[in-house]
Amino acid sequence: MDTLYVYVISDSIGETGELIAKASVKQFDTDDFEIKRYPYHNSIDQIEPILDEAAKVKSLIVYTNVVEETRAFIEQRAKALNLHVVDVMGAPMKAIEAILGYAPLREPGLIRRLDENYFKKVEAVEFAVKYDDGKDPRGAKKADICLVGISRTSKTPLSMYLANKNFKVANIPLVPEVPVPKEVYDKDVRRVIGLTCDPAKLISIRTERLKSLGLSSGAKYANLERVQEELDYSKKVMTELGCKVFDVTNSAVEETAELIVEYMRDTFEERD
Repeated sequence: MDTLYVYVISDSIGETGELIAKASVKQFDTDDFEIKRYPYHNSIDQIEPILDEAAKVKSLIVYTNVVEETRAFIEQRAKALNLHVVDVMGAPMKAIEAILGYAPLREPGLIRRLDENYFKKVEAVEFAVKYDDGKDPRGAKKADICLVGISRTSKTPLSMYLANKNFKVANIPLVPEVPVPKEVYDKDVRRVIGLTCDPAKLISIRTERLKSLGLSSGAKYANLERVQEELDYSKKVMTELGCKVFDVTNSAVEETAELIVEYMRDTFEERD
């Protein structure tokens, strides 16, 4: 029995076409096949020799190209050579065009751009975890955004939310007894965001936190005098830095995050 050769031609990396080819061939009781993938092939000069080669063996052409000129050439040349062809993108795009009422972009590699965006988001989330709560002050230097504030001012949830917007965020707790890392003062102050909160709200949040840990609500952590001391200290630090400050008292994490994103966009014309 002659070997079946499946030629996968793509204007991107060709993963989609190869997966479909493999899944299809596996439905047949044969191991006598070979899949040959040709990524980033979008010109007639690149594709014509592949079709000519395929015409000499038992073959199937699977392609995912989206540019109309290239697609037309593959169909016409394959017909002339009596080749079997599967147009992976054609039918789905045609159906979606009929539903939406407008033509597709026909830009090669769009799915890879989406994947790259996904990996950037993962990288940002990993960054936020690594540099959470001042674990490593060097993160302040590398971060797109450095959040500073006392305990329970939403630094960690904001870091994670902003990470999902592709921002690398480090957060540094401000504690009167602990010096602020040099990296914070050395950073572009426009990338340092201060967080503050009403003392009564903070006491309420900290009291609940103590309860969840099985500790007494009368601990110094939730004491008005201590909370006010921390707030005064954080105000002094933020004034010294000259950084932008957001009050999180009456804002959900999502709302504060959107304000920060808007500020960054206006300041640096960055993406959200």
